[in-house]
Amino acid sequence: MNETQPGSKKVEYSHYDIEAIVAAIPHRYPFLMVDRIVDMVADVGAVGIKNVSINEGYFQGHFPRRRVMPGVLIIESMAQTAAVLVVHTLGAAAAGKLVYFMSVDNARFRRPVVPGDQLRVSVKKKQRRLSVWKFEAEASVDGHMVAEATFAAMILEDS
Repeated sequence: MNETQPGSKKVEYSHYDIEAIVAAIPHRYPFLMVDRIVDMVADVGAVGIKNVSINEGYFQGHFPRRRVMPGVLIIESMAQTAAVLVVHTLGAAAAGKLVYFMSVDNARFRRPVVPGDQLRVSVKKKQRRLSVWKFEAEASVDGHMVAEATFAAMILEDS
């Protein structure tokens, strides 16, 4: 992510710990699906980390004999990483706004994510038109892709 973009003058690097993430997006336990942002370039992309723990509530029922992180929660981790990117990109203009999912396309799940895995989520902005943003995302564990998707989100007032 820390690459100079054509025509850009400087490379921006941003790291968000959990406190910065909860200040940026409204999600809270048990639905906070990103623990750290390790790399981010405003208006370009971000890399988030989700440490998958056996203590996650969904493992009680998905599945008790072979615990697997639900695919929709992997997608949610992608969306939350993108939401942090949007808030970071907009800066003060993001105050009082929320990032809402609009669509998910081409979602593919390659292998299961299990307790003890560290999910590395990479999102890249594909397009931005007014309040609608489109992203491509990949999630990996130990360098192996586990999921990918494209999705759109809209920025709306938190009313």
